[in-house]
Amino acid sequence: MLKHPPTKNPTNSTNYRSRYYPHTSSPLSLFTLTILSILLLTLFQPTKAFPAPFWIPPELDKGFNLLETASKLVPQGLIVKTAKEGWKFAWQRMMAELAPQDKSGSYTRPSYSFQGTIGSREFPEQSGRYHLYVGNPCPWCHRTKLALKLRGITDKDIGVTELIDNPVKASRGGWIFDNTMKLNRDPLGSNDLRELYERLSPNYQGRCTAPILVDLKSKKIVSNESSDIVRMMNYLTFGCTDKFQLEKKIDLYPDKFKETIDETNIWVYELLNNGVYKCGFSTQQDAYDKASSDVRKGLSRAEDILSRQNFLCGNAFTESDLRLLPTVLRYDGSYAPLFRAGGAHLRIRDYPHILAWLQRCWDMEGVQETINLDDATSSYYRQLFPLNAGGLIPTAITPRDIGLK
Repeated sequence: MLKHPPTKNPTNSTNYRSRYYPHTSSPLSLFTLTILSILLLTLFQPTKAFPAPFWIPPELDKGFNLLETASKLVPQGLIVKTAKEGWKFAWQRMMAELAPQDKSGSYTRPSYSFQGTIGSREFPEQSGRYHLYVGNPCPWCHRTKLALKLRGITDKDIGVTELIDNPVKASRGGWIFDNTMKLNRDPLGSNDLRELYERLSPNYQGRCTAPILVDLKSKKIVSNESSDIVRMMNYLTFGCTDKFQLEKKIDLYPDKFKETIDETNIWVYELLNNGVYKCGFSTQQDAYDKASSDVRKGLSRAEDILSRQNFLCGNAFTESDLRLLPTVLRYDGSYAPLFRAGGAHLRIRDYPHILAWLQRCWDMEGVQETINLDDATSSYYRQLFPLNAGGLIPTAITPRDIGLK
C-alpha cells in the first residue's frame, strides 16, 4: 500500500524509488517508463505515411495501442504495473488537493475560522442586515436552507444568494457568482467566493467554503460553519410578535430534547454526514473500509431508532433530523454509487424505516423547495473529477427513484 511521500525534498532521497515503489527493481522510475512507453507508442501511431495495419478498422479508437505495440519492447506486466502505479500516484496527489488527508489516507475535514452569532453585540438581530451564500449541491448549505424554511425566515430578514459550482472559472475553490442573475449575484459585487472572502477578511488563507453568513452593514463574516448557522436561526424572530406566525416556526432545539439532540448530532455527523465523505475521499483501503463500516453502522442505528418513533429524537422533527436529511437525500444518487459509502450497492430503500422517515420529512411544508435533486447529485460527477475522470454523468435520479411519492 502506497504511503504519502515525505514533505521535504522527496526526490533528493536515494531511497525514494525503492521506498515508495518497492515492487519494481528496474533502474528506471515508473514515471520514466510511462513517458518512454508513450513516446515509443507515439512513434508507432498511424499516419498518412504509415497507415494503421489492415486489421484495425480506421474508425476504431484503440488509444495508444500500448499493449499491442510497446509490449514488443517492454514486458506487458511492466507496462500494466507502470500504468497502474503512475495513475494511482497522480490520483492520490489530486485527492489530497481536493480533500486533505492524514497519514492513514483518511479524509480530514478542515476547521472553520468564523464563529460569530446573530444576536450578539457585534452582530445585532436586524432584519435585512445579513446575507447567506449557499450552493444547491452542498449538503452543509442545504442544512441552512432547511433552517430558513422551517423557521419561516424570509429574504426580507436574511437575503440569500445561490452560488454556482464551477471550479474552472473560480479563482480558488469551486463557487462563483453570476452577477447578471438576481438569484446568483453577490450584493457586494464579488465574482467568486474567494473574492468575497478576500473582501471581507483580507489575506484570508483558509478554504473558501460555503455556507457563509455575512453582515452586509459591517462587511464582516458572521459564520461559515453550518451547525452554528442552523443553531442561531432557531432563536431568530427579527422582531416578529404575531403569535400565529411564531407558532408556525418549528422549534429545532426544544429544551426537553436538548441532551438527546446533542448526543444524536454527534453520531449522525461522525457516522453519516462526514462518514460518506470519508468513504469518497479515502486514498487507502483501510481508511475506506473503516469509513464504510461507519456508514453502515450509522444507517443501521437510524433504522433501529426510526422503527420505534417518527423522528430521531422523538415524535417531532428536530435539528438532528435536519442534519441527517441532506445526506439521505443525496445518498442514492451520489454517496452510494460514487463515494461507495457503505458499499456501492446499498440504497435508502434497503432501510424501510429510514425511507418512511424521509417521506415524512419530504412532505413537510417548504422542504421540497430547498433542493434541486438532479443538480445536487449530478454536481458530484461533474466537479469531483478525480472520482469521475471520464466525466460521464449518470441518468438523473428523481425523488421517485429514491422511493418518495
